[in-house]
Amino acid sequence: MKSIYENLGGTYKANSDYSLPTLVLPKEEPFEICVWGQRYRRHLKENRRIIYYNYLTKGTLNKHLAEVDIRAEKMFQQLVKSLAEKENVTESLKAEDMMLWVQKMNNIRNRATEIVNTEVIFV
Repeated sequence: MKSIYENLGGTYKANSDYSLPTLVLPKEEPFEICVWGQRYRRHLKENRRIIYYNYLTKGTLNKHLAEVDIRAEKMFQQLVKSLAEKENVTESLKAEDMMLWVQKMNNIRNRATEIVNTEVIFV
């Protein structure tokens, strides 16, 4: 009599006195995962283990990380652009006073990073 696992196409491997199921994770499509996706993966792995392992065992982890990465990058770029416009950090300021422009852009990028981390990554 076959087990439910065998009826679904699974196989067993003999290991001394026991028969262990041969489990294989489903194949995942390769996605490019950048900084935001890697940060989100680390957050899931350290703080949301059940969610992380659910995505991993379903074979959808890389796809989900890529989606979060794309969403976070779009949000970051939009925030940097809108904050720079709002604070009048322009190319003319860059030409006039490079150090001031760098200081302001670093400040804007740091704030945008914190907002993305709070609203997308560490949810």
